[in-house]
Amino acid sequence: MSYQVLARKWRPRTFHELVGQEHVSRALVNALDQGRLHHAYLFTGTRGVGKTTLARILAKCLNCRQGVTSVPCGECETCREIDEGRFVDLIEVDAASRTKVEDTRELLDNVQYAPTQGRYKVYLIDEVHMLSTHSFNALLKTLEEPPPHVKFLLATTDPQKLPVTVLSRCLQLTLKNMPPERVVGHLTHILEAESVAFDDQALWLLGKAAEGSMRDALSLTDQAIAFGQGEVRHTDVAAMLGTLDHRHLLALAEALAEVDAARVLQEVASLAEQGPDFGAILDDLASVFHRLTIAQMVPDALDNGHGDRDTLLPLAARFTAEDVQLYYQIALQGRGDMESAPDPRTALEMTLLRMLAFRPQGVPKPPQTPLPIRGAAENEAPSAAPPSAPTAEPTPNQPASAVAPSPGEPSSPESQAPAAGDSSPAADDSGEDVSREVLETEGLETQGLGTELPDTEVPEVETPTVAEETPPPMADAPGESADAALEDEAQRQADAAGVADVDDAPPWALDDAPGPVASEPPAAVPEPPAMDVVAEADEPDPEPSAPVAAMPETGAFDHARWLTVFESLALGGLTRNLAAHCIVEHDDGETLALRLDPSQGAMLADVHVERLTKALADQGIERRLNVTVEALPENLDTPRSQSERLAQERHAQAVEALRRDPHIQMLEHDFGAHLLERSVAPTDGAASDT
Repeated sequence: MSYQVLARKWRPRTFHELVGQEHVSRALVNALDQGRLHHAYLFTGTRGVGKTTLARILAKCLNCRQGVTSVPCGECETCREIDEGRFVDLIEVDAASRTKVEDTRELLDNVQYAPTQGRYKVYLIDEVHMLSTHSFNALLKTLEEPPPHVKFLLATTDPQKLPVTVLSRCLQLTLKNMPPERVVGHLTHILEAESVAFDDQALWLLGKAAEGSMRDALSLTDQAIAFGQGEVRHTDVAAMLGTLDHRHLLALAEALAEVDAARVLQEVASLAEQGPDFGAILDDLASVFHRLTIAQMVPDALDNGHGDRDTLLPLAARFTAEDVQLYYQIALQGRGDMESAPDPRTALEMTLLRMLAFRPQGVPKPPQTPLPIRGAAENEAPSAAPPSAPTAEPTPNQPASAVAPSPGEPSSPESQAPAAGDSSPAADDSGEDVSREVLETEGLETQGLGTELPDTEVPEVETPTVAEETPPPMADAPGESADAALEDEAQRQADAAGVADVDDAPPWALDDAPGPVASEPPAAVPEPPAMDVVAEADEPDPEPSAPVAAMPETGAFDHARWLTVFESLALGGLTRNLAAHCIVEHDDGETLALRLDPSQGAMLADVHVERLTKALADQGIERRLNVTVEALPENLDTPRSQSERLAQERHAQAVEALRRDPHIQMLEHDFGAHLLERSVAPTDGAASDT
């Protein structure tokens, strides 16, 4: 018995066996079941997607001995004859070989006669676009009003060449190209049924080489079985198709990840020994960058087309998202410039070296480009708030702790922890340093403290108004005397000195009082929010001392300090996004252990750890980083969650301040206005009453 090729042996015989054309089979099945049949159908699509197969299945459904049905029996004489291509009432015409008008007239002369065996006389005209203009004109009248026993089934790969008059008389059904995934699935089913050993990677090569045609895929599979002596293996299929081994492309991508120009040239030289198509190499490399981007953005969506999924996932972590996008764009541009290059190999080498030359490096503050990598971008939440007031930079001889926060900025518990803790190096038994820092924060003079300021020029801090810090004091109420206002000022200085009453204040704390002090303190004086540490009233006055650094290099780096110094690290891009989702576990002086949120674990790479290590070293924190991916405790804020929480608090305060505004209330009451909370942008004074 002669061998029958797979394309003919596995040709679908019912609509349910058809692969990848569900939209067409559904329309035809419903039309057959409901009896709503058209007299002329036009099947369009590229080669090998099932146009002729669909026409034969439809002819079988119309002429089955069991009646018109969407599920032909396949056993009656009519079904068997149609499958074998010898049914008398199925007239198949090759329009490419019968283009003349005489051939069309001869065909139409038999239309008026009833079918010989079947229920309908079916005319299947393949490649109908090859008919001449006169042939189309001769076919128009019969195509529009055929006898009730005649059905026209037209098939073409180029429907644009058909006259509009023909298209308007047919019910057009367009068939889709076969994606590689669908081809691989169908080939797997066929080879398992044929008991042929195969590799998944080999089937993916065949599926991509078929370019959307299932018939071409089956023909290539026949060739691969013969080439591999009854087996379909990856190496045999790659040699048969002349494609490049995918491992060479991965080696080239690894060289780019290591930024090793010498290794890049070495890999190109190794590829040149095989005499490949250098343009195809660049195309395949661009495809690798595309899959690396998918591995970074949506790892679960990465297919295993080349059997390299386990290799691409760790490789994607070695690239930054910006680098992959840049490399992909350069690869596309280099592919277009290849025709103008002296030779293809030179074009490939220059394109690869251009990727390394234009790779962003050495930039202290790279632009922050938010990417949807495993969630929202880092700077998405703070972007709704306006930039805060500028913070005074520490002078060379001044510690970081002496820099006061901007007025109106809420102080978090994390920022207060170093000053309040007894074991922290920043906390000193001397209350004088704390008082001095508070007085500098409030904009008061610092004479008489018994210490000398550094010889550097310190910018003057503008004295903030009461409305910017606290609610109006009692001295501003109508009817209050001027002496009460002086009492308030004296009491504030006494509080700053760390005493409970004005009478107990040391002389140096009241030297700059603007006037006489009343004998009795005011009834209720609001405490300034910047006073974080208050000494006991009965403590002896300490001796003045120089300011103590808040974060000495010898102290342990805890989570509170991590939240404090994060914004000064000047990180950007994906590195900033990863660091913002970390907490500090412990610090032994040499190794700093960080814990990363598991949602960002896929993007953890050595390049980001190196950048974070360098940024900490620039701030005087020289440690070896150890980053682990574990679930974060709920009671600790990451820099990301802290910034989001502060932004939400500022927004809520701004909305509340607007709702208390009498003008806003008047607009809501008189005109029925509504406050759009999403459009509210908080300012520095949003927390105060306006």
